[in-house]
Amino acid sequence: MRNTRDGLNWPRAQALAARERAAYVASNPESARLAAESGRNLLFGVPMHWMNDWSTPFALAVDEASGARFRDVDGHEYVDFCLGDTGAMFGHAPPPVARAIERQATRGYTAMLPSADAAPVAAELARRFGLPYWQFALSASDANRFVLRWLRAATGRDKVLVFNGCYHGTVDDVFVDLVDGVPTQRDSLLGQVHALTDHTVVVEFNDLPALEAALAKGDVACVLAEPVMTNIGMVLPQPGYWEAAQRIIQRHGTLLVIDETHTISSGPGGYAQAHGMRADALVIGKPVGGGIPCAVYGFTEELARRVEQAKRGAPPGHSGVGTTLSANMFAMAAMRANLEQVMTDAAYRHMFALAATLAQGLGDVIARHKLAWCVTRVGARTEFQFAPTAPRNGGEAQAILDGELEQIIHLYLLNRGLLITPFHNMLLVCPGTGEADVARLLSTFDDCLRELV
Repeated sequence: MRNTRDGLNWPRAQALAARERAAYVASNPESARLAAESGRNLLFGVPMHWMNDWSTPFALAVDEASGARFRDVDGHEYVDFCLGDTGAMFGHAPPPVARAIERQATRGYTAMLPSADAAPVAAELARRFGLPYWQFALSASDANRFVLRWLRAATGRDKVLVFNGCYHGTVDDVFVDLVDGVPTQRDSLLGQVHALTDHTVVVEFNDLPALEAALAKGDVACVLAEPVMTNIGMVLPQPGYWEAAQRIIQRHGTLLVIDETHTISSGPGGYAQAHGMRADALVIGKPVGGGIPCAVYGFTEELARRVEQAKRGAPPGHSGVGTTLSANMFAMAAMRANLEQVMTDAAYRHMFALAATLAQGLGDVIARHKLAWCVTRVGARTEFQFAPTAPRNGGEAQAILDGELEQIIHLYLLNRGLLITPFHNMLLVCPGTGEADVARLLSTFDDCLRELV
């Protein structure tokens, strides 16, 4: 494996890390106090254990967030290029969504009945994404879980195929990787009591022969995929891959589920619409409600009929699909405002232009410091990766991750008022991001690399 640290002065990098940790501790006394207080009653000292995965010695506590910025409890302001890892992809507290939430706040939150927003939201989803029938959930994890259940019922097949290194939320079925070519349940998965490999097939992204062989048995209900892998570091489809993959999937009677939760950065209708893909089912999670917990999933006409038939043919009782808060009035109001007034063509044009500038600038800085790193972009989503060329599959993407190096860069940026996604090197721009914000990020990134080399 290529050394991701080629060209770096690693002793200097380690000294820089120690200096930046000390600077963070000195600058954030109120966050430190709250972290200590939280440790008395919060498991792992944070509301969710993964909030400890940032580069900081203790959690940074947020006071308020608006647009492309947030302020912490110690009064520091940050330009946010993480944006909730897509949850706030269109900025924090978009004004149209805030107004809709304010209005709905005095009109009820949940009633287990449809609100007046339900039909307009579904109609707008159908228009944007080209699928006529929709349902709702509280997260992409739930939406993916429900879709797998519906499709197994509709097809009578019990298996699902995913790509090595994928992430589709906390869906048990997807936590299977290839280890030395062998499908293996992820060691990190807690409390799993049955073998996921009995019902999950895994192949490498961009490997058409492997996909063909895996589907040939005729027992796979669906392929669940991001059109661009994102959570292990971005992995783009090779030219012609999805055209050929869709033919293989159709030939074996398998259904295609596209998870656009991250790739909605590709445009108002997501990656599939922008690139002419034809999914049988589509999932969109956290960005769709402007930051309010919600998700949507849609079906083709033909699949919707099969799903309805499966439900009507089953005995009465709980289907295992849906929760009492799914499609609640609060989330529906937020989704309607976000879809109609925030996720606009004009917003995407602004985001694409800034992301292009950001990607070009990152590439220029990396080249100036003679590092063999690359930059990958999907619409408003940009990432720098520790390899000379972008990885072709999850295995290659995993091999170039370097958590220690990532955290040094992230903390350096954070201490200078710039936040990027903690889990790899992903950056998002939103309608509230400005050219000066991008220029500031690039200048600070340049300073960081100068320290590292």
